[in-house]
Amino acid sequence: MSASDNDNSPKQNFAPLKNDRLLRALRFEPVDTTPVWMMRQAGRYLPEYKATRAEAGDFMSLCKDTDRATEVTLQPLRRMDLDAAIIFSDILTIPDAMGLGLYFETGEGPKFKRTVRQQSDIDKLPTLDVNDSLDYVMRAVTSIRKALNGQVPLFGFSGSPWTLATYMIEGGSSKDYRYTKGMLYSNPELLHQLLDKLATSVIDYLDAQIIAGAQAVQIFDSWGGGLGHRQFIEFSHMYNKRIVAALKARHPEVPVILFTKGGGLWLDIQADSEADALGLDWTMPLDRARQVLTESQRQLTKQHKKLQSSKAIQGNLDPATLYGSPETIRSEVKLMLDSAYACGEKTGYVANLGHGITQWVDPDHAKVFIDAVHDYKL
Repeated sequence: MSASDNDNSPKQNFAPLKNDRLLRALRFEPVDTTPVWMMRQAGRYLPEYKATRAEAGDFMSLCKDTDRATEVTLQPLRRMDLDAAIIFSDILTIPDAMGLGLYFETGEGPKFKRTVRQQSDIDKLPTLDVNDSLDYVMRAVTSIRKALNGQVPLFGFSGSPWTLATYMIEGGSSKDYRYTKGMLYSNPELLHQLLDKLATSVIDYLDAQIIAGAQAVQIFDSWGGGLGHRQFIEFSHMYNKRIVAALKARHPEVPVILFTKGGGLWLDIQADSEADALGLDWTMPLDRARQVLTESQRQLTKQHKKLQSSKAIQGNLDPATLYGSPETIRSEVKLMLDSAYACGEKTGYVANLGHGITQWVDPDHAKVFIDAVHDYKL
């Protein structure tokens, strides 16, 4: 099946895909140049985004406004030759739909009016019908896919169960995960109840996004790197693995990328999933990552007595690099791509930042990054 035939939403009448190099790279097929996109590419570093958000009134109002969510998703593609779009939304839509009262304080990030710290809190959490409580996300996906008119593939996404749980338990961002890790070590069964409920919701949520028009999906395990080694396996990886398996069973043709910030140490563990690609932050050299994944593929093939598919890699430029001069950005991009292709294979890689682009980046510097990736000779 060619990428242009990859219409995973048979009820929709979408235009054929014109630029499929990102999907080709994820399948280890030949590409003419390295595909590239940026996490948070639609956001606060763009003046046109700030203007649209001001019109909407606040962040969640913008997310729930189909026309404006479509507009801000398309804004970075007008400035840069990106190889993918990603829906404008937030990783915390699921806990918000569960009634925890998501709100945003200037300079402090997302917060919840209610936390989940005891059995009664979990018992109160509803079983989501994502096509009802999160229908605004699906409307945006379909609207964006139509507006793209086949220009590039569209990513859907969700936060991982562990990452969502940390926000729900802490009530917002955290540096030490005091309450979450307190629950993990004092009442792990309770935490597993919450993670199980969240995993079910994430599966349904990403499934609905695919049906609405998403051509690839990414799971953001943003805080997975804050766990200990054994705890990462039990409280993060096992749930991510379950989600990926469910999605691949329903939509085998749709790529799934698993991104764990700080997760380079556990590539061999994450290789034991059906994810098509693993995202990396800037702490893991790409050539070493490929070596680890190649050896993991060999070991898993022996263990399962069945050939395990190779994992593509995504990442991993430090977002702070974009504060540097254009010359510095181009130099760092070359070093990154030299490392990505050190094994000699000129596919199976998607360039990206190691985490989301920050609000202080000059948009022209972001364009330098994108152009430098495409200018690199394979």
